[in-house]
Amino acid sequence: MSNWVKTILFLIGSAVLTHWIPSSFFRNLDTMVHEFGHAVATLALSGKVMYIELYRDHSGVTYSSMTKSWAIIPVSLAGYMTASLFAWFLFSAYARGKQKLGLQVMIALSALSLVLFVRNSFGVSFLLGFILMTVLALALAPKWLRDFYYLLLAFLCLEESVFGPGSLIVYALQNSRSAGDASNLANHTGIPAIVWAIGFTLFALWCAKQAVGAFLGRSKRARSASSRPTAMGSYRD
Repeated sequence: MSNWVKTILFLIGSAVLTHWIPSSFFRNLDTMVHEFGHAVATLALSGKVMYIELYRDHSGVTYSSMTKSWAIIPVSLAGYMTASLFAWFLFSAYARGKQKLGLQVMIALSALSLVLFVRNSFGVSFLLGFILMTVLALALAPKWLRDFYYLLLAFLCLEESVFGPGSLIVYALQNSRSAGDASNLANHTGIPAIVWAIGFTLFALWCAKQAVGAFLGRSKRARSASSRPTAMGSYRD
């Protein structure tokens, strides 16, 4: 079976499984990372981030101003690309047995977003709750529960990072002005929103392929290690 087929099946399975689990609250993590990407890109290009808002329907918006008109292009690109790369990072960390590092990064990004950017009531409540739960999982949860929590977040980020830009294709086909970042890019480049939406989706799928490869690679190594014979020491009376 090709890696691309495995990736598609993996994404479908993730979507089905995570929708069986009460996970609406945690889906906002992907939104936070997306908006954080916009904010960091804005600051990197000497712009000003006024504030970020996160909403209950898992959407968000970053309000910013930039002195350079062309800067809107990399800033608009940064949201979905950051979310896709973050999902890949989570699975890469898992493959190397560094779940604690992944959780620490989640806490750090959430804390920075809370202190520097997010100002609306739901966004603040989500970040405070998420930071508290993740700190507790990191500090007090047994390993099996911490790993379950980590993988739940990783799978949700993976799913959202692909289906988010995928939905832009639908929005761009229905109304090119309602496709979010793809519409912004279309307005400033003349390239149709549908092209940008497809580009975001292809990049997300490529990152998902890398993430799935890392996850399956760890599983394969674990099975291989468990099947190796163990050499026992001997002693004399």
